[in-house]
Amino acid sequence: MNYKYEIIIYWSETDAAFIAEVPELPGCMADGKTYAAALKSIQSVIDEWIETAQTLNRPIPVPKGRLIFA
Repeated sequence: MNYKYEIIIYWSETDAAFIAEVPELPGCMADGKTYAAALKSIQSVIDEWIETAQTLNRPIPVPKGRLIFA
């Protein structure tokens, strides 16, 4: 699917990998050896997160776009 959730990708020295997180979907994270690999992985995890929420009849947040952190 082509969801419009914000994705934050950063390098983790501890994991020696890029970590991708979707703040609007609690626990939705993936990693990859490259930035592109992390982005590709998180797209699959978003689909799985939403499928699981639907199966469990849990609400699925509407994408808000860019989040502002202070």
